[in-house]
Amino acid sequence: MAKTYETEQVQEKFLLAAVDLEDGTDVSYSLDELAELTETAGGIVVGRLIQKRESVHPGTYVGKGKIEELRELIMQTDADGIVCDDELTPAQLTNLQEELQVKVLDRTVMILDIFAAHARTHNWDFYFQCFFQSCFTHFL
Repeated sequence: MAKTYETEQVQEKFLLAAVDLEDGTDVSYSLDELAELTETAGGIVVGRLIQKRESVHPGTYVGKGKIEELRELIMQTDADGIVCDDELTPAQLTNLQEELQVKVLDRTVMILDIFAAHARTHNWDFYFQCFFQSCFTHFL
């Protein structure tokens, strides 16, 4: 008789990051929603960081000072990655990964991850994978 082994699923820990453009958007509410998305995708939220800026930093999403704060928070919380509240450009994604040496995701990728995890049929899974690859090959 074959033995079965139970494996423990490890939940990844994430920090949430947002830029407050002071345009009337409730960033705190948006991060609450992002936390729910992260948890739905199977992650654990271990902290949040908000930066007030006039515009998103074109190269790294947040400024140098906040990158240092993120680095410290990652070490303090033993986070596996960060999830940014806005969609990142390929340059921002790459630069943040190089600066922080952890997984970097954005809201869009988190939503797509949830859809992929709940694909119920082979056809849906196939179509989703094709869509994902066509939209995000520049990130890989």
